[in-house]
Amino acid sequence: MRPFKRRRRGGVVAVFEPDEAHVLANLAGQVVELLRDRNGASESDPDPLALQLGMGGPSLPPEDPVLRRLLPDAYGDDEEESAEFRRFTERSLTSAKVENAERLIASLEAGGLDDEGEMDTVVEVELDPADVQAWLRSLTDIRLSIAVRLGIDSEDDQLALSESDDPAVSTMVDVYDWLGYVQETLVGALD
Repeated sequence: MRPFKRRRRGGVVAVFEPDEAHVLANLAGQVVELLRDRNGASESDPDPLALQLGMGGPSLPPEDPVLRRLLPDAYGDDEEESAEFRRFTERSLTSAKVENAERLIASLEAGGLDDEGEMDTVVEVELDPADVQAWLRSLTDIRLSIAVRLGIDSEDDQLALSESDDPAVSTMVDVYDWLGYVQETLVGALD
């Protein structure tokens, strides 16, 4: 990857190797799928007005630990208030997270990401201010998802896992680190 850089005419640009772009699109797609599953059929008959306003989501917290991290309780000490808040906000929050991830994928596709498996050309993404915000939010969601699955709560956890004998674990820690680098270069390009 060539890091994000600010363009003179506005926006920021970065160049990804095809494999990197595929990994990024795949991870964003997994977040989309996870969130869409959560936004499925509601637990009870929704209030028609709330449904029209994009409210009326589930009131129970998700069972999946990744979703619990992406969609935390608003009031950690009050289950009833958290349930009510979740019921009126979760559907719009998950929709916004899905939109961010889809925007990330769309910008990779616009930059040359090819589903056909053509691996001989780089993927150049150019982001306007709205795309930048979508990327930053989506990268955060992806990194949080990986951290939860791997059990990363601190830098010490990350270091211990990077030295794992399990190649799948150490590879995912490398991906987690790389995503942090992508995010860091994007933030740096905004200064």
